[in-house]
Amino acid sequence: MTTWLTVVDTAGAVAILLGAATCLLGALGMLRLPDVLSRSHAATKPQALGILLVLVGVAMRLRSGMDLATLALILFFQMMTGPVAAHLVARSAYRTGQIDRRDLLFDDLDDQLTRER
Repeated sequence: MTTWLTVVDTAGAVAILLGAATCLLGALGMLRLPDVLSRSHAATKPQALGILLVLVGVAMRLRSGMDLATLALILFFQMMTGPVAAHLVARSAYRTGQIDRRDLLFDDLDDQLTRER
């Protein structure tokens, strides 16, 4: 094994560890934060960064074309579905009254829902 491959493997392992730590911080945020909106933020941002770092680390280790294409598909679908799911959870919490509206700085959804009625 060449020195270059050893450096790439080590960087991949570090990326995987950083990604796992970021995902762990997001999970802890989901447990510790007080309301649905804060939790949905913790569910998306750190998880997206964490999965990106893990996939980069795995790509640095695997290094074949088919594996990289599969990892790109995983990243694409994770980036498409995670924020949308969090948005839908936050919107349903808003509609069911699970959110204290006094804590919101801007409430654009109230105007939109009022116009729809």
